Amino acid sequence: MLKLEKFLTLFIAIGAVAGAAMMWIDPTGAMWGGGPLLEMLRAKMPWPDVFFRNFILSGFVLLALNGLTQFAAAYLLFKKHPLAQWTVFACSVILMLWIVLEWWIWGFNAMSNIYFVFGLVEAVAAVVNLKNKKEGK
Repeated sequence: MLKLEKFLTLFIAIGAVAGAAMMWIDPTGAMWGGGPLLEMLRAKMPWPDVFFRNFILSGFVLLALNGLTQFAAAYLLFKKHPLAQWTVFACSVILMLWIVLEWWIWGFNAMSNIYFVFGLVEAVAAVVNLKNKKEGK
């Protein structure tokens, strides 16, 4: 299970970095097909003229919530830190909540569905590992 957790935390973190970079390279989303997504954000989220004029702030939020946290979880896993599993669990919850927000804004789509499953697998793995640790396995 630990190898799977390490892979998922790094995969999700790298994906978040790539997603944030896309948002900063082309904040309008035109180059990567995000223009309609920006309009949906502007229609459903509060203060669209402040927070959703473009994807720059969204990129920072993505990096902070799903990039840096997952990198921190991976680091703790590799260091075998006692809080690693709790960190992985917290990251999985953050990721799944992020995806629920995406579903609310854009509806179901393949990418979001896959990342939700990644978060669910992370959560289950963390709970199993915490249970095994408690039982001394």
